[in-house]
Amino acid sequence: MTARAAHYTEAMSSKRRITSSLSKSSGPYVPDPQPLSQALAQHQGLARLGRLLQESNRRMAIVEVALPGAMRRFVRAGPVDEEGWTLLAANAAVATKLRHLHPRLLELLAEAGIPPGELRIRVLQSTGG
Repeated sequence: MTARAAHYTEAMSSKRRITSSLSKSSGPYVPDPQPLSQALAQHQGLARLGRLLQESNRRMAIVEVALPGAMRRFVRAGPVDEEGWTLLAANAAVATKLRHLHPRLLELLAEAGIPPGELRIRVLQSTGG
């Protein structure tokens, strides 16, 4: 073996010894991964956010039946707050159609027992490009 190869071999074996001698307790503590639902439930602020997300998705499922088939993929559930709920439209044309459907959407929400509130329609901002 050449001197260069011997140096390399020794360097590599010392690195192996260093890394193999490290124990889990010597590094920073990294918790085990957990499901998102469990993480949301364990933190008060995140739990509230999770409930609002579920409520928004529930409302979206209710109004989806009134959306024309091709239009559904251009509409997203937006945030729920104390004043109402927001539907997010992919573009201005979809937002205009949603505004035409607004009375029917409110009717569907009322039939499902959703307390009356404002139904806002917003156009998603483009990411540029």
